[in-house]
Amino acid sequence: MWTALATGAVLGFGAGVAPGPLLGLTITATLRGGWVAGVRTAMAPLISDTPVVLLAVLVVASVPRSIEQALALAGGAVVVWFGLEALGQARHAELPEAGDEADERRRALRRGVVVNLLSPHPWLFWLTIGATQLTAAVRAASWPGPVAFLVGFYGLLVGTKVVVAVLLGVGRTRLRVRGYRRLLGVSGLLLVAAGVLLAFEAAPRSA
Repeated sequence: MWTALATGAVLGFGAGVAPGPLLGLTITATLRGGWVAGVRTAMAPLISDTPVVLLAVLVVASVPRSIEQALALAGGAVVVWFGLEALGQARHAELPEAGDEADERRRALRRGVVVNLLSPHPWLFWLTIGATQLTAAVRAASWPGPVAFLVGFYGLLVGTKVVVAVLLGVGRTRLRVRGYRRLLGVSGLLLVAAGVLLAFEAAPRSA
């Protein structure tokens, strides 16, 4: 269970701070409507990912073990790719600017759900490494395992964006571009390491 929690937390942290539609929208909403709008936007995966997770788990659960193993290997490669992408972006990443918008807080959660549901990143993650990790956790520790993975993943995925929103809302100087680039670089290294480990664990073993 603790392994599943740690794996989910590492993946969630890397995905949480990596540049993407939802992080950009969270920052934009915060700059427009304050930290409340940013936090509401950051909460979007808790709603939008539900159908994605259910569909991915159903797909993976219905395929042969060899296909599931291949998906896990592909998932490890995807995580490594995400990490290398984050490392490349860490050198020149910028915090986006945004204009004023009076009803940003009211629309924040709805916009976040729509953007995240239409983004390819959640689908790609859950159809490869996410669903295979959940099914493996079920086999290893029954339901505590996948619950721990989900808590670790979404706790850090949402939590990092909430922290970004609060820091930006309270005072933009608390999250400077240099600090964001360093955070992004750390997340990239963690993702690469996690992806290599996950691919190694998924690789077929000789008898």
